[in-house]
Amino acid sequence: MPFWTKRAIDERYGGYFTCFDAEGRLDEADTDKHIVTQTRLIWGFSTFHMIDPQDQVSLAYARQGVDFFIEHFWDTRHGGWAWKVARDGMLIDNGKVVYGQSFAIYALATYFLASGDPRGLDYAERTFDLLQRYCVDVARGGYYENLEPDWQRSPGGFCAGDRKSLDIHMHLLECFTVLAQASGKEIHRRRLQEVIDIILAHMVDPENGCGGNQYDLAFNPIPAVAIRRTWNADREGEAVETPTDTTSYGHNIELAWLLVRACEILGKPRDVYGDVVRRLVDHSLRYGLDRDHGGVYRDGPHAGPALVRDKEFWQNAEALVGYLDAFEITGAPEYLEAFELVWSFARRAMINHTLGEWMTLVSESGEPIVAAIGNPWKACYHSGRAVWESIRRLDMLLSGRFGVLG
Repeated sequence: MPFWTKRAIDERYGGYFTCFDAEGRLDEADTDKHIVTQTRLIWGFSTFHMIDPQDQVSLAYARQGVDFFIEHFWDTRHGGWAWKVARDGMLIDNGKVVYGQSFAIYALATYFLASGDPRGLDYAERTFDLLQRYCVDVARGGYYENLEPDWQRSPGGFCAGDRKSLDIHMHLLECFTVLAQASGKEIHRRRLQEVIDIILAHMVDPENGCGGNQYDLAFNPIPAVAIRRTWNADREGEAVETPTDTTSYGHNIELAWLLVRACEILGKPRDVYGDVVRRLVDHSLRYGLDRDHGGVYRDGPHAGPALVRDKEFWQNAEALVGYLDAFEITGAPEYLEAFELVWSFARRAMINHTLGEWMTLVSESGEPIVAAIGNPWKACYHSGRAVWESIRRLDMLLSGRFGVLG
């Protein structure tokens, strides 16, 4: 967090800078503000304040981010949040992407928990209500994901109005979990349970135990393509050129631990989805974990070796938490060993220890490919969250609260 505390605040206009090179220098040519990283930094500063309630600076930085976000991203005509604005808040792209709306809910509900500021919960609930009004696929279940400024469904193909994905439904699970925690309302708990049911019924391969990628509107798996306004359309490094029905090892492990967290908010035992969690994590152990160098690969088929073997920050961050949760639930030592393999690789090859943040992308063996620290998609959300969640779990394991190591 000190990296972002020192650099992220836009003192002139408000909101956050996010694009920093390998030396931690701001990219002056890329100061547009994207919903994904503006909300992730609201979440980050809010969470850091909750970790250390004496830290009023983080709370102030979260609050000014919320001020900018509401003033410049909120669509006063149609409701919902824009995709991108310029540094000064001038609108660039008013597309309604459910991925972005989910992070608005996640950040604002977290900000409410940290600050008690009623705006956080108010706008989080407003966003939730808009998703129910415009995005729910009443006939088939789940949510439409890519919509135009007025909430009309986008065209098919690259604009992806004809697709659903595990990625976005997983982040709805994530944000509904925090919204239900913040509001205590039955409707938020109910929609959380519904999106869990959709994911488990349609988006986890029952034969191979991994998550899918993209689906048609009736949840038939279809080859994944790059989609407008997604990380995959902007990603660097290796790629699968032919559309392929792949799985993401990072999403599998992230989904596993988010299911465990959702159980806590729903008042269920942490291991109620233990079989699914174990299969998701076991798939990554079988195909995604690099036992020679450490770390996890990016993507691969549902059965067989990884296709994209370079290593990105977020999959390796999420793997830390997922492997610890699997170890806590099962007590099986292979998950703790996997955690150690990933952490040793991240510590050696992915973290810039001078700056105190993770690089974006490295090779299979750990050579930097994209050494930049921040970009329109990368802030402190995956890296900071994973380390904090890992510390909490390790403390509980060592104290015997989970009953595994104690």
